[in-house]
Amino acid sequence: MRHKSFRFCLDPTVEQRMVLSRHAGAARFAFNECLFAVKSALTARQADPTVSVPWSGFDLINHFNRWKKSQDAGRVFAVDTDGTATVVVTGLVWRDQVCQQVFEEAAIDCGRALAGWADSRRGTRKGCRVGFPRFKKKTAASRSFRLRNKHSRGRRPAIRVGDNNCPRSVTLPGIGTVRVQDDTRRIRRMLATGRAQILFATLSQRAGRWRVTLNVEAADLHPGLCHPSRGDGDHGGWVGVDRGLSAFLVAATGDGHELARITDPPKALAAGMRKQRRLAKAVSRKHKGSSNRRQATARLGRHHARVRNIRHHFLHQASNKLVKTHDRLVLEDLNTAGMLRN
Repeated sequence: MRHKSFRFCLDPTVEQRMVLSRHAGAARFAFNECLFAVKSALTARQADPTVSVPWSGFDLINHFNRWKKSQDAGRVFAVDTDGTATVVVTGLVWRDQVCQQVFEEAAIDCGRALAGWADSRRGTRKGCRVGFPRFKKKTAASRSFRLRNKHSRGRRPAIRVGDNNCPRSVTLPGIGTVRVQDDTRRIRRMLATGRAQILFATLSQRAGRWRVTLNVEAADLHPGLCHPSRGDGDHGGWVGVDRGLSAFLVAATGDGHELARITDPPKALAAGMRKQRRLAKAVSRKHKGSSNRRQATARLGRHHARVRNIRHHFLHQASNKLVKTHDRLVLEDLNTAGMLRN
């Protein structure tokens, strides 16, 4: 089995956009509440070492499930006709308006962030040093949430593609059927033949557009689509990929025979620099906190997203061509960006 991802751009209605924003806000709220509980427990443990700290994702899920029904999450004061006031525990009153999986997945994300910080502090985590998790701001944090494909045996999956005779659509639990702008034929064929199973769906908003990423557990590729297997003693077929300054990349064999050369990558940033300056000036001229500034910032963000998409499209094309034509690739780890600055 192999894991594969499919990403589609959504085309939601106005009502569905509000529902998606509500779910993303609920995920941010649950993450902040779980992180607040961890920090409060760590502070209390300094005075009392017996205080337990909810650290793992499972512990944080149990904590949030208890908290959302407690008095700390919400309460009202009811006054009788004789003037007697009683406290009525309501809990988190809007918890039924979103899918409960959003709270659980946000708690799991908080647990992973804490585990990453602990592993980085111990030195068992590879890569750059990871700091302690921070609270997600409403204005700065990216909107995203995750839903699991949870369903009982014998029933249809909770996350479906092309349901209700609408090929270009995705059905999500708690949200319903949302239309997509891309072709879903490939994943629909894999699901229909039983060669794939959707594990979860991640929805995110970038530059004003909602996108869904489906994580799929698929069967292995057909042997005819794979590279031929090589023996242990076969040392041939190696191809080195050299990143350069004049050429984007040069692929060659060990004896110096050149196989591929890409010399003219798209320069999306330089091509759109004139428009970027104009949009940036428009943002700086708007009053901070005004609606006009938010709209100008959104236009500038869409321009940056377009530049990013052009770069990613080119990188996907170049890497896909190398992987499909060669079975052994060697990549250098030079700091090309630093060489360009020097």
